[in-house]
Parts: sequence; structure tokens; C-alpha cells
Amino acid sequence: MIKVGIVGGAGYTAGELIRLLINHPDVEIVFINSNSNAGNPISDVHSGLYGETDLKFTDELPFEAIDVLFFCTAHGDTKKFMESHTLPEELKIIDLSMDYRLADESHDFVYGLPEVNRKKLIRCKHVANPGCFATAIQLALLPLAKNLLLNNPVHINAITGSTGAGQKPSATSHFSWRNDNISIYKPFTHQHLAEIGETLHMLQSTATDELYFIPVRGCFSRGIFVTLYTDCSVSEEELYKIYNEYYDDHSFTHISTKPIDLKQVVNTNKCLIHIEKKGNKVLITSAIDNLLKGASGTAVHNMNLLFGLKETVGLMLKPSAF
Repeated sequence: MIKVGIVGGAGYTAGELIRLLINHPDVEIVFINSNSNAGNPISDVHSGLYGETDLKFTDELPFEAIDVLFFCTAHGDTKKFMESHTLPEELKIIDLSMDYRLADESHDFVYGLPEVNRKKLIRCKHVANPGCFATAIQLALLPLAKNLLLNNPVHINAITGSTGAGQKPSATSHFSWRNDNISIYKPFTHQHLAEIGETLHMLQSTATDELYFIPVRGCFSRGIFVTLYTDCSVSEEELYKIYNEYYDDHSFTHISTKPIDLKQVVNTNKCLIHIEKKGNKVLITSAIDNLLKGASGTAVHNMNLLFGLKETVGLMLKPSAF
């Protein structure tokens, strides 16, 4: 059994991670650290886990008792934790924050998008899990970059559920404001653009830097729906061939010839992609669950890779509707 520890266990992504891990056949959760909730049952915070686990939060950190440590911490906190604690040399780490996503000589974290870095992830010890928007957008663009077709500006619109803003209520996440409402934020400047650009340039050094990304707050709880378009002279039929070939040996990304919708992926670790051409424009649509494929599901996928397990173990989940 893989012995697991979790730091930062009270948020939405932590709740989904715990749900996945307590049902994973090869995992035993040793501790879930939370100083503010120490001694309280996990189900007091993650009420959807009532009847599924007797685990309690702890303020202890028995690193020597675990094989892998997950960080479900706020951005900036993982780096602070790493700098202030001595961790066992052999301990594997999967960080769900953005602290180590960008390549840098100061760390050895591998960017944890299996659809582009699977071979590296199998051999590494430290994983930086991708961002949710970054995951959905990159999966829509990777085959173009791989085939040196990402040569023109890309216009991206992506709408996300309220859980993407975290558990703590804010002026733009509480029910009265978010319900029956829609708004944009961080147009052209979203922090995930950096990791997207880095990955695309790894596949195509000449890839365009013109990624015009408009993030949108949606009036639903979970999921990300991306529509993006760019100029491309390749036919629709050939694009489907390119995309199917790229994702042929990847378990969770699927190409649909029919238009897709968000409910097809919510509560799953899947990404669905649809392609449509009109003249020289190609429209690519992608959809993921922001808490699963966009966070905790990919974290478990990365754990499976780190420990030589079948990639889909613990991740064959039914969509929430129909």
C-alpha cells in the first residue's frame, strides 16, 4: 500500500483528493494535516464524506511514515513549507499549488501534465500539478504545437465554476453575487498563461506567444468549458487525425466528433475535445472538471505514475448527470 500524507486538508481540492484516495485500492491515508482543524473529523469539513471515513485532522507531520506527500496549500505556502521543514530525501511530493510549475534551476519539480510529460513523471520524485485553466487550454492546443501548427494568434474564452475561486467566500464567489451572474476577470493577464506558454514552446519552439485569454466566472459550481480559435490551413479531417493520434495512448483525453457539453465531464477525470473548421479558422472546444482533471484527479494520476500503477486506478468515475 502507498502511504499518503496531505498538508492543507480543508479546501475543495483537498476534499476531492481525500474522496479519491479513500477509495483508491492501493492507498492508505496516514495523516491529513490542518492546524486549525486538528482533532476534528474529516467529515465535519467535507460533509460529503460522512459514512465513508473515520479519519481526523491532525497537527502532526509524521513524514517518516509516508511514501508521498500531497500539498493542497494556497499559492506561496508550499514553498514556505519546503523551506522551513526538513523532508526525507526519498519522500515523493505532489504539489497542487503553482509554486513550482515553471521550470527553474532552483528546484527539481516536473510539470505534472501527463499528456505531455508522462515519461518524465514516471522517473521523478517531485511533481508540480498543473493549473485548472492551464490543463483545459493546453489539452486543446498540444496536438497543434506537436505538429508545428501553432503559428497564429489564439483567442481563448474559458468559463469556470465557483469552486475555482476556493472555499473561502469572497465578493465574487458568494451565492447572491454569483447566482444568475457572469463576469470576466484578469483578461489577458491570468497567471496560468506562463505555464501554458512554457509547455507549448517545449513542443514547438516557434509557437505563437499571442494567447489572448479571457477567463469568465460562471454561475455554476464546478467545471471548465473552453472555446478557442486560431488560423489553421489544415483540414478538419486531418485535424481529427492529428488529435486522435496524439491522445491515442492517453487514458483520460478523448476526441469527440459531436459537440460537447460540461455535464459530460463533471465529476470525472476526463477531458473532452471537439474540433470544427470554418474557412481558415479552427474552433477547438475542451471541457474538464476543474477539481478533478484540473486538480485532484490529475494529482492521483501523477501518483499512479510515480509508483508504477495503472494510470486509471481509482479514477474511473461516472459523470454527475445522466
